[in-house]
Amino acid sequence: MSAQRGPLAFEAAVSSVRGVRLRSELVLTEVPAPARIAPHAWAVAGDVVVDGEELATGRFILLHDPSSPQEWGGPFRVVTYVRADLEAELGADPMLGAVGWSWLEDGLAGAGALAGEVGGTVTRVLSEGYGALAGRPASVDVEVRASWTPQDPDALPAHLQAWGVLVCTVAGLPPLPEGVASIGRRGR
Repeated sequence: MSAQRGPLAFEAAVSSVRGVRLRSELVLTEVPAPARIAPHAWAVAGDVVVDGEELATGRFILLHDPSSPQEWGGPFRVVTYVRADLEAELGADPMLGAVGWSWLEDGLAGAGALAGEVGGTVTRVLSEGYGALAGRPASVDVEVRASWTPQDPDALPAHLQAWGVLVCTVAGLPPLPEGVASIGRRGR
């Protein structure tokens, strides 16, 4: 795939990531990709669902620009978003941002997804009810937004696997034992 340029390289990349299977708790659905960020884009949404309850949600977007924009450092770029509700007391932890970012780094390293130009944010949102909503308990959402450039276009499936690990970690799922592969399921 790396020798190909333009739409053929993108089609091969999409084909390679479509075949990735993730944990069974992570339900994937192809969704429309943003149209103006790059000449070619593909996106998938994922929801971590356990016992009928959605624990986390996210997006994985694969961008391709055959001109290899200088700020990307290559022809492909991955853009991700992950969000989950946490227990309110976790929102007060001053290390939450650093821990959230380490979840991304650990996912990339564990999947063998070599990435450059990695950047992003970890955001916590504290919601407290007042007035008619005063009886609701406080809640905290954590969001991890990140983008990076895959260093090996032939290894794009590892980047989707890394994102899958991130979504499941943010959802609070324990890591799978080494060597255990759980087959995911596709949504509509």
